[in-house]
Amino acid sequence: MKNKYGNALTKKLVKKIILSTTIYTCIFLLIYIIARTYCESYVWQPYDKTYQFLKMIKDNVIIEVIVWLIGVAIISFYHLRKTLAYIDAIVLGSSKLLIPNEYIRLPDELKDIEISLNKIKEKAFLEEKKKNDLIVYLAHDIKTPLTSLIGYLHLLKEENNLPLENRKKYLDIALSKSERLEELINELFDITKFSLDEVKLQKEEINLNLMVEQIIDDFYPLTLSLHKEIKFIKKDKIVLKADSNLLARVIGNLIKNALNYSYQDTSILITTYIDNKYAYLTISNKGDKIKEEDLTKIFTKFYRVDKARKTSLGGSGLGLAISKEIILKHHGDIAASSDEEETKFTIKLPL
Repeated sequence: MKNKYGNALTKKLVKKIILSTTIYTCIFLLIYIIARTYCESYVWQPYDKTYQFLKMIKDNVIIEVIVWLIGVAIISFYHLRKTLAYIDAIVLGSSKLLIPNEYIRLPDELKDIEISLNKIKEKAFLEEKKKNDLIVYLAHDIKTPLTSLIGYLHLLKEENNLPLENRKKYLDIALSKSERLEELINELFDITKFSLDEVKLQKEEINLNLMVEQIIDDFYPLTLSLHKEIKFIKKDKIVLKADSNLLARVIGNLIKNALNYSYQDTSILITTYIDNKYAYLTISNKGDKIKEEDLTKIFTKFYRVDKARKTSLGGSGLGLAISKEIILKHHGDIAASSDEEETKFTIKLPL
């Protein structure tokens, strides 16, 4: 932000100095031309003060240069002082970025910077509110499986004569609640990591199709329990340089979303192909249509589609935001589309 506004002010300062100096030089030259013309065209009295003044201007080049330089210095000082006053105003305005419900006001000449600062402030407070709301949601979501987990563990501890079948059932439920608890806690850590850490890539040469197959194998138990399947169509052999761990996280997150939000007894379709100098990976599922307003915000951090909050499937709203961050770091792109028939996520990566 400092660079952006600093460069803008520097450009404005230079333009104003050049413009003012040009005007001043033109006026100065005009006076010099008038002095020469009048001195040569008219007969003056030797002791005429006007004549002496004009003659001095005409005959003394050093004085002319000194006067011109003094004028340029005064112009430069005036504009520099005014620019420093603008910088003070920006610094004062920036100090109000953390003060809620107070609009930042700058001089009229800095209207574009004023609008920009207020947009940054509004965005920061909106994200902070989303983050706080999310922590409240996650705290509530954590409490639910934790309460259930404690309840089933008490049952297992206190009921000594519990039938083996019931004991196994309670253990399965306790394990399921523990896994959900771990997932939610990891998401809380992600909130902090996403805010503080920059994504750093450790690139290596990878076979994209082989990576996708391995990730699909990892999801086999989940697909089996959900009575769904994953179909993989690979049209081209794709080898590219990428961070395998981070890219696997993106693909895994998209597959998990597709499984969670697809209709029962449907298939998830994954395709990979090459077009021009890019590799493409698409993940499609049949499920409820995502509204247009949700599609435009789906990659925004801490954003969750409302229906996700009402189920145990809802996450922190960071998964897709982190995925986009990772893909952008690879100089690629990720996009989503949805209609009545299917929802599709497309990853584009340079070869």
